[in-house]
Amino acid sequence: MNNKKEQEREELHKTIWKIANELRGSVDGWDFKQYVLGLLFYRFISENIEHYVNENQSKAGIKNFEYRNISDEEALLGKQQILEEKGFFILPSELFCNIRKDAKNNDNLNVVLANVFDNIESSARGTASEDDVKGLFEDFDVKGNKLGNTVEERNEKLTKMLNAIGDLKLGNYQDNSIDTFGDAYEFLMTMYASNAGKSGGEFFTPQEVGELLARIVIGDKTSVNKVYDPACGSGGLLLKFAKILGKENVKQGFFGQEINLTTYNLARINMFLHDINYNNFSIAREDTLIHPMHWDDEPFDAIVSNPPYSIKWAGKENPILINDERFAPAGVLAPTSKADLAFTMHMLSWLSPKGTAAIVEFPGVLYRGGAEQKIRQYMVDNNFVDAVIQLPAALFFGTSIATCILVLKKNKKDNNILFVDASDECVRNTNKNKLSDDNIKNIVALLKNRISVENKAYLATYDEIKENDYNISVNSYLKTNNDNIEINIDEINQKLAEIIPKQQQIRNELEEIIKELEVDYHE
Repeated sequence: MNNKKEQEREELHKTIWKIANELRGSVDGWDFKQYVLGLLFYRFISENIEHYVNENQSKAGIKNFEYRNISDEEALLGKQQILEEKGFFILPSELFCNIRKDAKNNDNLNVVLANVFDNIESSARGTASEDDVKGLFEDFDVKGNKLGNTVEERNEKLTKMLNAIGDLKLGNYQDNSIDTFGDAYEFLMTMYASNAGKSGGEFFTPQEVGELLARIVIGDKTSVNKVYDPACGSGGLLLKFAKILGKENVKQGFFGQEINLTTYNLARINMFLHDINYNNFSIAREDTLIHPMHWDDEPFDAIVSNPPYSIKWAGKENPILINDERFAPAGVLAPTSKADLAFTMHMLSWLSPKGTAAIVEFPGVLYRGGAEQKIRQYMVDNNFVDAVIQLPAALFFGTSIATCILVLKKNKKDNNILFVDASDECVRNTNKNKLSDDNIKNIVALLKNRISVENKAYLATYDEIKENDYNISVNSYLKTNNDNIEINIDEINQKLAEIIPKQQQIRNELEEIIKELEVDYHE
């Protein structure tokens, strides 16, 4: 089964690359992503509704029923039931398969698609799912000139994309082990995040890091009540819990908040693409630190997050915040130029007495002085810090820094803190490092065993940490493996002496090839 799954995944990735190559140069990378995701989402919800209606009719004894073949008038009779169950409604004539069928001959394709998307969104208006569906197609501009300057050009590209997305082998709903819609989404996000530097990476955490965070929080549990991410980006960290436990074992659903509009839309689309029903997720758009949107849902047993590193926030410039129940216990606010520990305090406040939070942190927050030191003192004195993990460098898109994971608990059985040096727990690629399954297992095992292991883990007492001025960076307690690398300057100089002439030779060869190509082109 796994081989079949891997083959399908590879096939899927090849097809997505093919679409990317066909449209390269004519649609900007990030804009292209929006179009492919928009159409992927449109196909998914079309098939989702088809499957739901067909299955219901089959249960009622109506064999070989096909929703795509009935009239819109007949379909409207079941609209209310579909809306209550799925959160949106699509007429048979507006299903992905039926629009695609006639796309090549449709001179008004872009207008028709724009109307279909408007109709899907307006179908939820005034219902319980309105907020979850509103604006989902906002970034999918089929009338603008991003797809071409003329209607013909736009329609030609849209037809190409409809066919390419329609041809993707995405399994069927009976085969739940293949989460191919979600996989296609994740592949696209990875592909663009890795190519787009910071602009792409700022809201996409690599899958393996998400896996590690989720496994730290899950531990030995087979279910959690609800999972929360206050800086949820495109929702990937939340969905790791569905992948590891099964979505039915996240009992009360998935909760997230995101400030960026495009990313907020991506997070909601991501929930639908992973077949998480609208009544099982709540993704809100606002500034979490100033306007947290889930007061009625906290506390949470499971919190995971990779909040933005060292961004500015209102802090002490807003006189209300020092009395906010999330920040007040520390007696001081995170610096206005570095919001990292404001996010941490927010999560700690919303963590349930039996819960666990795993947070990716910028290393400076673990040792800097001033207000940050006071916040760390509050967390350590109250025995909330369970473990600190030093991660390898170059794991994330758009940055090569070595980040850390801070693990928080309110029900610790001792008042020690475990420091783990996982800086060499990675598979080394040319310009990026990656956590393998074994790396993740090794890190989780060190946390579970909670004992000192030479060069890997150190269980520090409360007194040691207090004496160390509440510095909780890993290399203050463990010599990180990077420090042990001996650098041979002579050897490096020798290698450089060999490389530089080779580079020049390659440059010369390239210039010759370009000259030849130019001659051929002008001839």
